[in-house]
Amino acid sequence: MASTIGRAAHLICAAVVSFAVLALLGLGHGPVPALGKALVPGGGVWQSASASTTVRTETLTLPELKGPVTVSFTAEGYASVEAGSDDDLFVAQGYVTARMRFTQLDLQRRMGAGRLSELVGAVALDSDKFQLRLGLLRTAEARWAATPRDSAAARALTGYAEGVNSWRRHLEKTGEWPTLYGLTGVRPQPWTPVDSLVVQGVVTQQMNFNTVALDYSLLRKSLGPELTTAWFPEFAPTEQRPYDPGPYKKLPPTPRTVRNANAADPAKTPEAAPAKSGAATSTRALGAAASRERVPEEDVLPETVRQLDFNSNAWVANGPRVAGGGAMLAGDPHLSTTLPSYWFEISLTSPGYQTSGGSLPGLPGVLIGKNRNISWSLTNAQTVGTLFYKEKLSPDRPDSYYWKGAWRPIEKVRYSIPVRGGSDVPLTVDRTVHGPMMTLLGQRVAVDWMGNFPHNDLESLLAANRATDYTSFRQALRGWKAPALNFVYADEKGHIGTFLVGDVPQTPKGSQPWYPLSGTGDEDVVGTIPYEALPQSYDPPGHLIASTNQRPVTKDYPYYVGTSVDFDPGYRQSVIERFHTERGALTSEDYVTLQNDVTDDLAVELKPTLLTALDGMRLTGREREARDLLASWNHSMDTDSPAASVWWTFLDAYLRGVFQPYWDEKKVPASEDPWILDLERSPIPLREMLQYWTLEDPDNPAFTPPGGTPRTAPEVMRTAFRAAVKQLSGDLGADLDAWTWGRLHTREIPSLIGAPGLQYGPYGDGGSPWTVNAAGGNLSSSYGPSLRVIVRWPRAGAPEAMAIYPGGQSETPIADWYDNLVELWRDKKYLPMGPPQSARETTATWSLRAGE
Repeated sequence: MASTIGRAAHLICAAVVSFAVLALLGLGHGPVPALGKALVPGGGVWQSASASTTVRTETLTLPELKGPVTVSFTAEGYASVEAGSDDDLFVAQGYVTARMRFTQLDLQRRMGAGRLSELVGAVALDSDKFQLRLGLLRTAEARWAATPRDSAAARALTGYAEGVNSWRRHLEKTGEWPTLYGLTGVRPQPWTPVDSLVVQGVVTQQMNFNTVALDYSLLRKSLGPELTTAWFPEFAPTEQRPYDPGPYKKLPPTPRTVRNANAADPAKTPEAAPAKSGAATSTRALGAAASRERVPEEDVLPETVRQLDFNSNAWVANGPRVAGGGAMLAGDPHLSTTLPSYWFEISLTSPGYQTSGGSLPGLPGVLIGKNRNISWSLTNAQTVGTLFYKEKLSPDRPDSYYWKGAWRPIEKVRYSIPVRGGSDVPLTVDRTVHGPMMTLLGQRVAVDWMGNFPHNDLESLLAANRATDYTSFRQALRGWKAPALNFVYADEKGHIGTFLVGDVPQTPKGSQPWYPLSGTGDEDVVGTIPYEALPQSYDPPGHLIASTNQRPVTKDYPYYVGTSVDFDPGYRQSVIERFHTERGALTSEDYVTLQNDVTDDLAVELKPTLLTALDGMRLTGREREARDLLASWNHSMDTDSPAASVWWTFLDAYLRGVFQPYWDEKKVPASEDPWILDLERSPIPLREMLQYWTLEDPDNPAFTPPGGTPRTAPEVMRTAFRAAVKQLSGDLGADLDAWTWGRLHTREIPSLIGAPGLQYGPYGDGGSPWTVNAAGGNLSSSYGPSLRVIVRWPRAGAPEAMAIYPGGQSETPIADWYDNLVELWRDKKYLPMGPPQSARETTATWSLRAGE
């Protein structure tokens, strides 16, 4: 009943949105031209509305196939492909994905390639300029050029593109384009292997590109070097929980053998000719030109183009920790939640593949899942992946930079960005040996980003899909370079493991890569951490490995991997470890409980100290009630918990009470980058420092505001508690029973195209950034577990595998499978992961045949 009401609501909202946009586009307004034929009944958007929204059994002909392929669907939309050859398998995967997610595919490649403005107009220019400067398209082209055409990756990419284009030709023939193209009149170009690599680059960017070094630079300018180092240290003072405690190998860095696809070629950068006296351009004019070069337009950082949150969980257990023995895996990568989702659930069966799990629309294979022998999930490694170089420039040489003892010409790459409803916009990208020049957070830098190197990561992933044991799985991923990830593993023989893969750049001893580096050549990357020295753990004696974005190694690790800004403080790690210890041997159902757990371990640590600080304080009646709520609270951020609201509001007031005076006095530019600089997001190192000082150093000078009367941790806690009760009383009323966390904290799953009414929610929900079932850093969250997977390998018998994600397999709002999985995800229910085991589990079948 609920799903029927939901589909009706989406139909109504889609109609309202469509009519509003139709009125705008049909008449034209400002820069938006009238679309004419796109609105003709029987064609354009009207015909797209007549396309089928329900998957039915049918027989289809695909000229690209060499043999028959069967595609089956469960009642919930999970797809399974069975092909007689690997080539046909990926043709079918591309076709199925395109039929269900065609708009998503096109929007993802447009975003990465800097072509969104061509579809949606000038509103996307900032995004297009950013992407063209950073160079995802240039990298994808270089990757494809370097991919051997007889490799598994090339064959998979080519087959996938053929499958996408088979569906595109159908749309072109019938005119049943998705609504967005009917409204705009823009027609998507054929899909290519480069497009898939652009999509891969977008995902890499969202997981691995960040501006940490630039934020450190802003903090040093405002807070000063002493406070920046003390409050944002390389190593947090709190207890850390690395999955690889050592001992470690010390090996020379692995030299880079592949050049940054977006850097100027050092072999082609001879010394630039000096300016001659009597030249046509005067020195004064050169100086003016150089000034313009040094301060070009600021590159806007849209939230879609960089890593903003990084909560992910994956853990494995074996032996006595698993009921009945064997091994068990759980994984839930935390990403932005959207409709449609990042994920498309699929099973792939052919002579070379028997793989099931979450695929990324646009890419062949499965990123998280299982095959007949092994299972795997992943978390973001959080290691340094973005370096920034401050090039030495001169007013006398406006188009040159100084590197390794000589002036080199800045390489220019020029683009013309098509804009729907307007004129093309020219763009010039400057490149040095370190990468593209960009102006970010007010700083002119060259960007050396690991995602811009043309490695063949897809070849590694496909080999991992075919792996049969830990050795072959780890060997397969040797070639994976970006983003750096922790792969978490369990297999049919009861083995478990975790290891980090990806390039982690190393700079010369004495350099500080957490700040922008010198571009003169003295601080250039000397190589990456050797694969043999990267963190790993295999069948540990404790029979448990958990990866939760924490620092994977101790201070003794001989390589630089990042600062306290980069790594999670370990609150989720503590909950996972304690759960295993307290409950003994666990089942799949226990892992369902743990993946949905909303225990706040920071509250476990700090609540006793807070209650002690409140003892003896003269409390009002309402403050006493709030204190008693906390005293009896189980530290769980449940939707219906008033104590959770008290805790969250107190902690926010506590952190602001300590640091806001410094932010105000030192004029920290919080608006430049809220991710690290804005106290509203509670930057990770500050939470850890506050925890440490509260428990170990309550008289720390940080508790005393600049120029103020000395204070201690208990004094600031009491003030913060009183402020929290006052705020909650004003916001939620006098009745403490009504202060439920769900009234403050909501989740929403927005539409990918941002259309109002096509999202799911918002709705009151539990969790926080520090709980296993995580949410984003704001009270209104559209971030969290984007896919949940659990795989159990018993000592005997078939494995148990299940998965769920908050979305649906179809991108069409009025389709049965648009958001049908969200309620299951909310209700802690999972679906079997893998091909249907009987005809009863199949609701529709496509019989794909070769032919014209």
